[in-house]
Amino acid sequence: MTSKWEEREKALENQYIYNEEKKKIEQMRETAREEVIRTYCKNRCPKCSAAIEPMTFRGVPLDKCPACGGIWLGPNDLQILASKDHRSWFEKWFKEEEQ
Repeated sequence: MTSKWEEREKALENQYIYNEEKKKIEQMRETAREEVIRTYCKNRCPKCSAAIEPMTFRGVPLDKCPACGGIWLGPNDLQILASKDHRSWFEKWFKEEEQ
């Protein structure tokens, strides 16, 4: 017969192994998710998954989806567009708040 301490030790060991496997599975899922995004979403519209076409607007490179008409900006593209024309909607909104 096993003692209560041995049973408890075995239960703790099983719980530890379970938690470690759970962490590894989550890491594998996250890695797979990132790989899918890198592989299948590159140059694709985030909304409808159609192939996007590069275009330039006021010297700023943008991506346009011919299927849904979406325009996709890079991380700093909105700021670059706003700085190109001081009379843009961007400045109108934020200048009114300062006054």
